[in-house]
Amino acid sequence: MRLSIVIPVLNEAAAIGGALEPLMPLRARGTEVIVVDGGSTDATLDLARPLADRVLDAPRGRAAQMNAGAGVANGDVLLFLHADTRLPDHADELVRDALALRPRVWGRFDVTFDGGALPLVAAGMNLRSQLTGIATGDQAMFVTREAFASAGGFPQIALMEDVALSARLKRLSPPTCLRARVTTSPRRWHTHGTLRTVLMMWRLRLAFFLGADPAKLARAYGYGD
Repeated sequence: MRLSIVIPVLNEAAAIGGALEPLMPLRARGTEVIVVDGGSTDATLDLARPLADRVLDAPRGRAAQMNAGAGVANGDVLLFLHADTRLPDHADELVRDALALRPRVWGRFDVTFDGGALPLVAAGMNLRSQLTGIATGDQAMFVTREAFASAGGFPQIALMEDVALSARLKRLSPPTCLRARVTTSPRRWHTHGTLRTVLMMWRLRLAFFLGADPAKLARAYGYGD
């Protein structure tokens, strides 16, 4: 069971080295790392090429970029990773074991914030995900190639593509919720304020489920900031 990690990026020159270098041990064990750029104007591509198996261009937007990466991946399992999120040690083995031992076709990791910041927010995200069976991109979603194709990939929407894919995958199986934690950046929470960000995310998620236009939600979220 080979794993392919797909990382969508846009102007991540300052962080791309720190995102890819920790994946070198996984690559040494056979994991494929694919970086998909959405039109960076900085040195992201040049810095990524020596540290990834494939680097390609795609139309801007996480859904389009991740679908493009999945389209060229050679792995039996796809893992979608944000550039500011770090996997736990031996994440490849954790994913393989989870999908091999249980009759489930997808899953996600628990999340924590860099430096142990915002512990209550992280705990709330993990609990919500466990109760609803919905995962977000910060949780490093993984899925078998067959299930990803059966679900139609990420829908081509400006925001909530991860939530929408989770809803589709739930029809195939419940998610495997790994207690091992990925570590993600709290930069948005610090920039916009913790309470304000929590309330905004709940408002946007509710609006999405009620049928709001994802493009309008993306503008409200400040997607691309």
